[in-house]
Amino acid sequence: MDLLDETIVPEHAHDIKAEARAFAEEHIEPNAAEYYESGEYPWDVLEAGMDANLVAQDISEEYGGRGFDLHQLLAMTEELYRADAGIALTMQLASFGSKITEEYGTEDQKETYLRPVAENDQLSGLAVSEPETGSDLAGMETTAEKDGDEYVLNGEKYWVGNGVEADWVTMYVKTGEDPDDPYGNYSLLIVPTDTDGYDAEHIPEKMGFRASKQAHIELNGARVPEENLVGTEGAGFYMLAEFFNYGRVVVGGHGLGLAAAAIEEASEFAHGRKAFDRTITEFQSVQHILADMMTEFQAARALNWQAADHVAENDNAGFWAAMAKVKSTETANDCAERGMQLHGGRSVLTENRISRIYRDVRVPVIYEGANEIQRNLIYGQAGW
Repeated sequence: MDLLDETIVPEHAHDIKAEARAFAEEHIEPNAAEYYESGEYPWDVLEAGMDANLVAQDISEEYGGRGFDLHQLLAMTEELYRADAGIALTMQLASFGSKITEEYGTEDQKETYLRPVAENDQLSGLAVSEPETGSDLAGMETTAEKDGDEYVLNGEKYWVGNGVEADWVTMYVKTGEDPDDPYGNYSLLIVPTDTDGYDAEHIPEKMGFRASKQAHIELNGARVPEENLVGTEGAGFYMLAEFFNYGRVVVGGHGLGLAAAAIEEASEFAHGRKAFDRTITEFQSVQHILADMMTEFQAARALNWQAADHVAENDNAGFWAAMAKVKSTETANDCAERGMQLHGGRSVLTENRISRIYRDVRVPVIYEGANEIQRNLIYGQAGW
């Protein structure tokens, strides 16, 4: 059975899905174990993805991309993450945050910053989290104070994809001090990474997503011109919230790809493993485990694609995006854990892919808003 078949996928996304699957089979799967072991940045695979027109192509054709919509991006995401989550994340982070510039930026910003990313001449990044603050968007402390026609930045950012490799990042900064409107105190600025006072270093070794690099950024009096403000001052929280609705559906796709990989690994192993003179899939308990994995996966995938429809139509987008993210990423965790159990003692051997999947699935339940926060959003927006 093809777990990621195209029956649930809109017809206009079929070609992108096929391109992504072919690319994953040729470039990601053969290199996944090596990059997981080394923890190096997979430049060669990223460049191959650029050559295949699969990187930064959600940017519109007007600015040099292919204009992938949410359904096309989700179709691609499932395929890439089934092959390897770390490499897939590197490919998607190459343009992270750039959609905000496309949506709210000036024409000059789009030509100066967006087009080079779409044409694969530059990499972008998004800097939101801080060392002591993750999901609390109204608790961020990095400041941008106006000084003449410039903003002066001070503070720290953490978990920034491409914080070292990117040419520029979209940075979430505090520009106000209104206690009555905490969410209106934040703005978004385009910050070139060669700016004086911008210092970034890779976060040390991670247990999962090892082919993807995140950074710790320190800002000490870094200055950027006021024309680097994206949208209007004080609107950063609201722009970011809308962006995350889109992103959470895609992160649901991260979970779906990982869950599919876990099920495939578990099924292949179980059907080839013998115990007590028979294949272990002849035991009803093993059959039930595989049946549960399949049922939960199909439920998660149906919800995720339904959420894509709602978010694309801006129909209670936050509610649907949060549900998709929670269900798909937690299904990936459950499938990986059960896959480990079916592998028995061999599950802990790093040479077995299930151990890599098991470590990778722990990450998407946290990023793009921890699932505990998503449950708050689901409850708050359910209309009860």
